[in-house]
Parts: sequence; structure tokens; C-alpha cells
Amino acid sequence: MAKCSQCYQRKAKRHCPALGSDLCPLCCGLLREKKIHCPANCPFLIRHRPYQEKKVIEKKQTFSKDILQDERLSWLTLNIEAPLKEYGEKTPSFADRDAILALEYAREKVEKEKSRIVLPFKAEEPKNDAGEAIFKSIEQCRYQKKIILFEGLETYKREEKLKCLDNVIAAVKYLARGHPEGRNYIQDLSQRFARIKELSQQKKILSPP
Repeated sequence: MAKCSQCYQRKAKRHCPALGSDLCPLCCGLLREKKIHCPANCPFLIRHRPYQEKKVIEKKQTFSKDILQDERLSWLTLNIEAPLKEYGEKTPSFADRDAILALEYAREKVEKEKSRIVLPFKAEEPKNDAGEAIFKSIEQCRYQKKIILFEGLETYKREEKLKCLDNVIAAVKYLARGHPEGRNYIQDLSQRFARIKELSQQKKILSPP
């Protein structure tokens, strides 16, 4: 039996219609809907999707409660989602699947940002423009305290960045409802930002001069 076309170590037991090559079960699971645009009719995607959706729902319930109650993390999450809103509005073909891939790309960069070791002969990951925009937004994000002291602008720890990214990824998968080629999350995101803008305008009107 041939070797996996990705790891070149384990036996390739699954044919990947997206890559047109054979994968081992482990690489199939690791790359599925993360670095591979899996077609909706892939038998391995169909078979494992209910399990993945269950995990996503469990993760969403775990993360979102903490983040919603933390103003600092809510602000960081807003800055993570802002580039996705921009890409979703200017590119009609930008689907929930693209949002997931961009978030996974940004997460990998955040996870590796402390590491300066460059491995020889290792091929670079293809650049993801939306993912780069998310990563840049995260790196530039600062939280401003309501009471400005000498150190009023707070930076974020790597663990906080990863936690917020994981929460947004879980939210996208949850809203995609097994149809990542659609735009359920993108539409929900646009509506939420519209409400934020409306509330912000109301606040300015009601504020005393």
C-alpha cells in the first residue's frame, strides 16, 4: 500500500478528492476543513461531520461564557472578527469555510510567534490574505481602560489571543451548521456589527454635550 501523500510515513488508506491523492486517516482528520477545501460529498467528511459538530458545540459553550463576561476578551474578539466582516462584505464569494481557513491560519501564526527557529527544507504555508489581516489586527489590538492611568493601554497575552481565536472558530463552525460553503456566519457577523454601529450612534446622540 502506498504512503500518505502528506506525511510520507503512514499507509494511505483514504483517497482525498480535493487533493486528488491518498491520505492516511490521521492526516485526513488533521487537515479536513482546515487546510483542505473538502467537497460536500466527500464520504469521510460526511461520516465524521456529526462528531465534529458535537465537539464544536461543546467548545463554543465552554469558551463563549468566559469571553462574554470579560470586556478585554470581548474587545479582542471584536478585532478578530472585524477583518472577516470586511472580507465578507467586499467579496460575495467569501464563505464560512474561508473564514475558518483564515482564522486557522491566523491561529497558527499566533501560536508560532514566539518561535524564531526556521527549519531547513520546510515548505512555507501558502499565504492567506484574510488570515494575515486577522493576525495584523490581533497584533495591533490594545485594550484601553476606562480610567486612563500611566499604563492605560494593555497588550494581550498569547494565551488570550488563542482563546479568542478558538472561540470565533467554534462560533463560525456552529453557525455554518454543516454547510461551510454557505454564509450563515458572515451574515450574522454583518448584522452584529450593524447593531454595534447603531448602538454607538444612539449613545452619541444621548450623551450630553
